Amino acid sequence: MDAIYARQSVEKIGSLSIAGQIKLCRAKSSGEPLVYQDQGFSGKNTNRPSFQQMMTDVERGLISKIIVYRIDRFSRSLVDFYNLWEILQKRGVEFVSASEDFDTTTPMGKAMLSIIMVFAQLERETTAERVRDNYHQRTNLGAWPGGPAPYGFDLGKLPCTNGKLMSALIANEQAKTVLRIFRDYADPDTSLGSVARRLNSDGISAPRRNVWDNVSLSRILHNPVYVMADEEVYLFYSAKGVNVTNPPAEFDGAHAGLLTGKRDRSANKYNASNALRFSLANHLGFVPADLWLQCQYKLDNNRQLGGKGKGKHTWLSGLLKCAACGYSVKVNKDGNKYYLVCSGRSNLGICDQSIHVDLRELEAATAEELERLLAQCSNTASDPVIADQNLAQAVNEIDQKIDRLVSALAEGNVTAMNYINRKLKELDRERQALLDGQSKKHSRKKHLPDRLVFHDLSFEEKKLVAAQFIREIRLSANEAEVIWTV
Repeated sequence: MDAIYARQSVEKIGSLSIAGQIKLCRAKSSGEPLVYQDQGFSGKNTNRPSFQQMMTDVERGLISKIIVYRIDRFSRSLVDFYNLWEILQKRGVEFVSASEDFDTTTPMGKAMLSIIMVFAQLERETTAERVRDNYHQRTNLGAWPGGPAPYGFDLGKLPCTNGKLMSALIANEQAKTVLRIFRDYADPDTSLGSVARRLNSDGISAPRRNVWDNVSLSRILHNPVYVMADEEVYLFYSAKGVNVTNPPAEFDGAHAGLLTGKRDRSANKYNASNALRFSLANHLGFVPADLWLQCQYKLDNNRQLGGKGKGKHTWLSGLLKCAACGYSVKVNKDGNKYYLVCSGRSNLGICDQSIHVDLRELEAATAEELERLLAQCSNTASDPVIADQNLAQAVNEIDQKIDRLVSALAEGNVTAMNYINRKLKELDRERQALLDGQSKKHSRKKHLPDRLVFHDLSFEEKKLVAAQFIREIRLSANEAEVIWTV
């Protein structure tokens, strides 16, 4: 069935009345058409009662052709017309403008429609680009880009980097719940489900719903709007290939961050760096960086909190160095195979060393020598060196930082790489100072227990004992040279 649509925003001289529009449209109709009319409504949008009813009837299959006096009676927006035409096409509905000789049943009408579609798409893309540019400009200045405030915040105004007051997030009473969520989830024995159950049992309402679940918790835990972003947070995002718009020196451990762009959470990875941006915000965070990062590693199923620096793949992590360039050697896993890769080659392109040493054979040979050295030590000791959990934790934390720095090298610009190289040297010196201090404080003979068997030690204990006896392991092609401290 044919349909006539007529619209008039205001009655004025020279404006064709709705009755006049309907009369002209009837000449293009066959049979008795359905008539829809909106008096006193603008064509700048589609929020018009009779228009909406007509589109509902289109969806129901009651209309085969729509006739209007002029296209602007139907819509003044090219983008709206573009979207509406897609609906009409899907339902097989033709469109006719009585005064403009525009009829999609004719070749000329289809050609005119194609031209309109091109301009509508151009308008759509230009508008989207303007919105995107404004969005990025606001986040670059640290302002909240728009939309509702995340859980734990209210919307307000704060000075941005240009000195102007702009939209910002202001922590509210819910911030206490957010901090509790991070602390609870950081516990190695908790899961998203168990944290949600505790919140629900305490009668704490979730964002936009009464009950907490894994999804609502994950959104909060992933969001950097809560973190007191320091240099470690900078490295975290740099290592993932995110476009970090602020230099490392601006990460003051106080201000939070804004992450914009789309992330493929189902694949647990980030999109290309030009699609995902991190900028420091003009509001203050309230979740300490180390706590926030521990939760990120747990969420990513990477390093668990208190994963206690398990090095991920080997207890030799932190000791492996390239004999050619001196840069750290990282362990990559492919299926059940492990590969040793020089970071100077893979990340910086300054080394041509290809390492073919078998990681498990290297571990076995090193463990055998450590067993021999331990057997030579006095077994009259009381407290084992491996019982120094504070030292173990400190060394493991440094090794984690070194791993993150090595990962960040691959994505860093020149400024970031200079900073990362400097930090690597500082951390290496700090690590060695801890171990040297332990050696001076307690002789190794005095601290080794009766019948200490290396193979019986935990991963963490093996790592600490190896660090006490080994200064570094230099790898080249098919050879490994262990530099012992004894």
